[in-house]
Amino acid sequence: MENKRREFVKKALATSALVVTTGAIASNSKITESSSSGVVVGKSTKKEILYKETQNWDAFYKASY
Repeated sequence: MENKRREFVKKALATSALVVTTGAIASNSKITESSSSGVVVGKSTKKEILYKETQNWDAFYKASY
């Protein structure tokens, strides 16, 4: 009798975990599909600075030509 209960609980937990993960994956795919063709858009108001002009950067760019 106890084994039947244990098996039922195992199957119920596995099924519920599967349903939850499937739902989470489905909801995440809807969000990424609708957002800017895969480009991440943030809400930051800060200006993005990729580099500052220094002697090291100038030397790097001259060497890369």
